[in-house]
Amino acid sequence: MKRFTDLYSRLDSTTKTNEKIAAMVDYFNGAPAADAAWAIYFLSGRRPKRLIQSRRLREWAAALTDIPDWLLVECHSAVGDSAETAALLLPAAAHSSDLPLHQWLETRILPLRELDDEQMKQQVLAWWATLDGMERFVLNKLLTGSFRVGVSQRLLTRALAQQSGIDEATVAHRLMGHWEPTPDFVAALLSHETTDADVSRPYPFFLAYALEETPVVLGSVEEWLVEWKWDGIRAQLVRRHGQSFLWSRGEELVSDRYPEVIAAAEALPDGTVLDGELLAWADGKVLPFAQLQRRIGRKSIGKKLLRDVPVLLLCYDLLEWQGKDVRHQSQWWRRERLAELLAAVDRPHLPLSEIVESDSWEALATIREESRDRLVEGFMLKRKSSPYRVGRRRGDWWKWKIDPYTIDAVLIYAQRGSGRRASLYSDYTFAVWDEGELVPFAKAYSGLTDAEMRRVDNFVRRNTRERFGPVRSVTPKLVFELAFENIQRSNRHKSGIAVRFPRILRWREDKQIEEADTLDTIKAMLP
Repeated sequence: MKRFTDLYSRLDSTTKTNEKIAAMVDYFNGAPAADAAWAIYFLSGRRPKRLIQSRRLREWAAALTDIPDWLLVECHSAVGDSAETAALLLPAAAHSSDLPLHQWLETRILPLRELDDEQMKQQVLAWWATLDGMERFVLNKLLTGSFRVGVSQRLLTRALAQQSGIDEATVAHRLMGHWEPTPDFVAALLSHETTDADVSRPYPFFLAYALEETPVVLGSVEEWLVEWKWDGIRAQLVRRHGQSFLWSRGEELVSDRYPEVIAAAEALPDGTVLDGELLAWADGKVLPFAQLQRRIGRKSIGKKLLRDVPVLLLCYDLLEWQGKDVRHQSQWWRRERLAELLAAVDRPHLPLSEIVESDSWEALATIREESRDRLVEGFMLKRKSSPYRVGRRRGDWWKWKIDPYTIDAVLIYAQRGSGRRASLYSDYTFAVWDEGELVPFAKAYSGLTDAEMRRVDNFVRRNTRERFGPVRSVTPKLVFELAFENIQRSNRHKSGIAVRFPRILRWREDKQIEEADTLDTIKAMLP
C-alpha cells in the first residue's frame, strides 16, 4: 500500500506526461506481480463496486474525533470530497502497516462484503490507525469505489510498453476486455509471445480529433473517405469460435442489451471484428439519442422496448478478417473488404455506413449543412491510406462537426466543484426568460479559465440570496454564452427541453440579463 500510495502521489503532483510515465515505470520495475496486477487494474480505470457509502466514512471519522455535525458539514463543504475529509479529520497513526497492496485488497478490503455495518466500521477504524494521511485517503477512495488518478489508458500503455519492451499496440490489445488482476494476468500482459488474442477480446479503438481549421489544409479531397458522423454509441462486434460479443468504447460488454445485433452477427464468418456505431433506428432513419438512452442502462430488454426502440450497428470499419488482424491495411482496403462482407451476409441490423461523394471541400461544406436535418453531427474524414491506429492520434481521422447551438443564459445557481475545484463555486445552473421569469435551462461545468472561475466564485459569495444545502441561489446579474450539441423535448425538465453536452463558450460581460435569450428562442431550435 505504501508504494502504491507513493505512486498515486507522484502521478497526482504533476501534469507532465514524461513524469507520469517515469513514475509508473519505476513502480512496475519494483512491484511484485500480485501488486502490479491491482495497480494496473486501478490505473486502467477499473474499480470494484462501492463497499461503503462516503457518508459513512465521514460519520465514522467525525465520531472518532468527536466533532459536532455542523462542523463536519462545513469541513466536507470546504474540502468537497468525503474520502479526503475523513483522512484529514483523523489523528496521526499510532503505528505503520507494511502490508502489500494485493493483500490489502484480497484479504481486507474485498472481504468487507461479508460483514455487517458494525463489523465493517471496526475494521476500517483499525486500519486507519495504521496508515498515514495519504494512505488513508487512498484507502478511503478504494472503499467507496471512487479511486481515480490522472492517467489515461494510453499513458498506462506507454509505461507498460516502455517497462516491458513490448510494442504499445500489443499491450493496449491485452488490456481490453475482461480480465482479473492476478499474477498470471501480469505474466500474460508482459509476455513477448504475441499470439494470445482470446475469443472475446476487442481491439483498442482508433479515435479522431476535432478539425478546427478549414479541411483545405488536409490536401486533396480525393485522398479522404467522408462519412456522416452519427450520434450513437461506438462499438465493436466480435465474431470468433461461433460466438458473438458486442463491446462499447468504454470496454463494457453490452451483448445482452442489443440482442438484435447479436442475432445478426450469427451470419458473420468466424474471425471477424467490425467497428461501428450503435444507433436507435426505425423507418429508415435514426432516432434521437434520447431513445437510445432508454436501452443503455438496461440489463434486460423487454419486448416492448425492443419494438419501440430498435437498434442496429452501422458498420464503418473491418479490424479482423478471416481470423487475421487487418488494422495495418489501408482504410480504403478495409472499406472494400467490409462492403463485400456485409453484402454477402445481408443483415438489416448490420448496414454499411454511407460514403459522401464530392469533388471538392467547398461542395462538402454545402452538403454538411444538411447535418441537423439528418440528425447527425457533421462529417468523419478518414485518410484512405491510413491504418487503423490505437487511441487518439492526429493526422488520419478527423471530426468535421457542425457548429453547436448557442444561446445567452443567466447564472442563477452555483455549487462547489470537486477535486482541485472543491473550494470554488464552479458548477453552475443557467436560466432563460419565459414570460418575464427566469426558468432553469441547463447546467454547465466547463469553459471558463481559472481566472474567470475565481471571479465568478467571488461574485457567488458576495451575491448569495438563499442556500439549499450545497447549492447557492445568486442574484441574477451574469450572462454567459452556452453551447450544446443536440436539443429535444423533455418532461423531466421544468423548461420542457433537454440539451446534450452543454458548456460555457464565453462570459458575456457586454450584456445585461434582459438581453439573455428566451425559452421560445430555444424551442424554435427543436427539430
